[in-house]
Amino acid sequence: MEKAEELKAAIEASEEEIEKLEKKRLRSQSAILEAQLDKREPDARDAEYFKALTSLIRLEREKLRMLQAELNALAK
Repeated sequence: MEKAEELKAAIEASEEEIEKLEKKRLRSQSAILEAQLDKREPDARDAEYFKALTSLIRLEREKLRMLQAELNALAK
């Protein structure tokens, strides 16, 4: 059971990390959208920040899937 508790804690931490990264990404996403609505080129830094955060979110989601799969396997 100790392993299951560790996995649950890791899952919760991973979900919180994803939420934090998504909030950060939203700032650059807003700047990019505003530039598009104003029919101007978005700032390259905003685009790079968005791409970097998207990659981090993708990696964290994969980690979350692996943790959930491990917890599910443990429960069987």
